[in-house]
Amino acid sequence: MTSLYTKLTQRKRKWTPLQVDKGELKAGSEDAIFRALALRVLELPVKEFLEQGLKKELPKIPGLIEALESNQKDEDKHDLGFQYVVNAHGTNSVAEGEAQNILNAWLAAPEHPILKAAILERSVFFVLLPFYRFSGDIGLRSLSADISNDEIQHVKIHGMVAHDLGLKSTPRLNKLRKATVAWVMDGLGVDTEDKYLDKDFWIKQSDNLYHRGKTEGLASTQRSRMPAFFESSNVNLPQYG
Repeated sequence: MTSLYTKLTQRKRKWTPLQVDKGELKAGSEDAIFRALALRVLELPVKEFLEQGLKKELPKIPGLIEALESNQKDEDKHDLGFQYVVNAHGTNSVAEGEAQNILNAWLAAPEHPILKAAILERSVFFVLLPFYRFSGDIGLRSLSADISNDEIQHVKIHGMVAHDLGLKSTPRLNKLRKATVAWVMDGLGVDTEDKYLDKDFWIKQSDNLYHRGKTEGLASTQRSRMPAFFESSNVNLPQYG
């Protein structure tokens, strides 16, 4: 019988990052977009978290190692895709420097590396990806859609591994993921007419994804249901529409 890890890996859709042209970002989103792009520095560290995880004791389940190795390759592709976007749009030097501090905080956290990857992807990346889709230009929207397909499988796989290892989140990781999202969205308004330009809206989505594994506020992206690692058992994995 094919293992669930293998099935999830096989669900990925093949795609290739392409150089994009500079388009128009939604007015009012620019600062947050550049901050989010600065966090592309977390893509390859997630790959490193997985590498560290592969060196630790893991459940002996068919397809698990191959799934993690496949996810590592995806991170290289995601990093390249964001580099193409940065080639078109440029960077904000202040945001780039501050993002390095955030990266260092994630690297320094002592929790299991696969747990860190699971929380980053579920409650940070799956906030940034819809934000790109609502506020980015066509290049960012297209890249976000491609990466989202990969990340759905990543979240399921890393959540399952964390569950099988008996890992639980910590107050430190909760605080760190919330601070990360709050920093990205800091330049947005509050109680804005456009909810996608409201920083509290995005922080709430991260809170929901972290605590409940779902958030109704992003239902229109079909990315509103992310399995919390503690509920992602091999026999009871949330399904996606």
